[in-house]
Amino acid sequence: MAKTLTFAACHFTVAFSVAYLLTGDAGISSLLALVEPACNTVAYYFHEKAWIRYNSRTRSAVQAPIPHGHGLGCT
Repeated sequence: MAKTLTFAACHFTVAFSVAYLLTGDAGISSLLALVEPACNTVAYYFHEKAWIRYNSRTRSAVQAPIPHGHGLGCT
């Protein structure tokens, strides 16, 4: 849990700093620093689902048997 909290603090600090450098407004920067991690959390959820689907397709393709006489130089 400590690692999660320190990562959240680091993420907030970076997001706030970048937003402040771009806008010069502490209020907007704070809002962006709070909203951006929430958006990333949702995006990460869908990213993980896509990777799970990709990995399951890759595994099934790798595990598919090679027909006799095809590939690997065997006849």
